[in-house]
Amino acid sequence: MRRSFYHYLMTLRAPKKTEESQFANDAAKDIQFPKQSEDYHELSSYLEMDADYLTNMHIFDELWEKYVENNK
Repeated sequence: MRRSFYHYLMTLRAPKKTEESQFANDAAKDIQFPKQSEDYHELSSYLEMDADYLTNMHIFDELWEKYVENNK
């Protein structure tokens, strides 16, 4: 069964501050985050337009590639 990107992202939450864990921690607090989405364009548009906590989209792009790899 495929899981959403948000579900994958939540596995990366951690108190230590890496770019990935900070993104995951911030997304966990974002009540508007598209939690059920498995669509790259929907998620990237949301992050670019509506999320002010992701400072660099390369973080999302790298995690998206890992997400896709883990969900094959």
